[in-house]
Amino acid sequence: MIQDIDLYKQIVEGLTNAVLLLNSNLKLEYVNPAGEILFEASAHRLKGTGIDELFSGDQHLTNDIRQTLRSGNPLTLRELDVTLLNRRVVNTDCVLTPLLDTKDRLNAEKRLMLIELNSLNRGKRITREEHQFAQSNAMRAMIRGLAHEIKNPLGGLRGAAQLLERELHDEGLKEFTSIIIGEADRLRNLVNRLLGPIKPPQREAINIHEITEHITQLLKAGKPEAVNIVHDYDPSIPELEADRDQLIQALLNISVNALHAVGGKGTITFRTRALRQFTIGQVHYKLVCQIDIIDDGPGIPQDMIETIFFPMVTSRADGTGLGLSISQSLIQQHGGIIQCKSEPGNTVFSVFLPLVNFQQP
Repeated sequence: MIQDIDLYKQIVEGLTNAVLLLNSNLKLEYVNPAGEILFEASAHRLKGTGIDELFSGDQHLTNDIRQTLRSGNPLTLRELDVTLLNRRVVNTDCVLTPLLDTKDRLNAEKRLMLIELNSLNRGKRITREEHQFAQSNAMRAMIRGLAHEIKNPLGGLRGAAQLLERELHDEGLKEFTSIIIGEADRLRNLVNRLLGPIKPPQREAINIHEITEHITQLLKAGKPEAVNIVHDYDPSIPELEADRDQLIQALLNISVNALHAVGGKGTITFRTRALRQFTIGQVHYKLVCQIDIIDDGPGIPQDMIETIFFPMVTSRADGTGLGLSISQSLIQQHGGIIQCKSEPGNTVFSVFLPLVNFQQP
């Protein structure tokens, strides 16, 4: 019997749908890992929370839950916009199932309430990530083709300028060949940056907070005094298997953008969380590390959100538009992805990195 209970618990905890069990007072008794992800809070923190707080005073839903508990009849609500306790609105299919309390089967007033939430946002996110992966791969293939077509004649141009320079005796004319060689080198470096990292990650065990602390020190060296850097860490995150230099480069590019965004005064926050039973693209992982880099700057224009990870796309007059493209490429080489959501005063770049040792079979 105990083995059966353990098996049922593993099944529930392996579900991608959020499962909540409420007592007869409609306070939370249990939430599975998918529910922790949905509510962005741990089971320990959520336990004992009532439905009015769980669903942020969503009167229609809480009334349906109370009515379902009283009647004892299950109820399914399709494509419902639910406001969670963090004031985040998610579109879900919601299934309400009253259960008899095994401790008091004879008392109908002691029913439990089982709530299943199938977040439709999750399906949209996975579709968006697949589209993003496809776009990124297509863009990288196109750039590699263009780079090949550009670098060959560029090398010939540079070589011809060097040969010409050797034949010239007029120092004034050599100045022009030096310009040709210098500009050819600049274009070659630009093409190399567009190509991004070529070598695969050299993975080693890394503490993600060691990386974020290192980046913090780099930012502190050049930030204005009125810019604050805040840390909100989840100490339970195990070590990552990642390329240290590539990870620093990816997160530093995002952090520097955040520093430019806040200008002379503002706050940059580094937040880490461990996500259980999380999907990146089509791959499901038992455990994923989420690193959020948050700034309270003016935000990114909504018409740019879908293209900010493309090369040469930037809202800064002095920007090259390569930093985020390179970061995305580096993170994708680690099996992860970067997502962005932005509004004035709150721009969040979320980096999702799988802990490969915990990948679902």
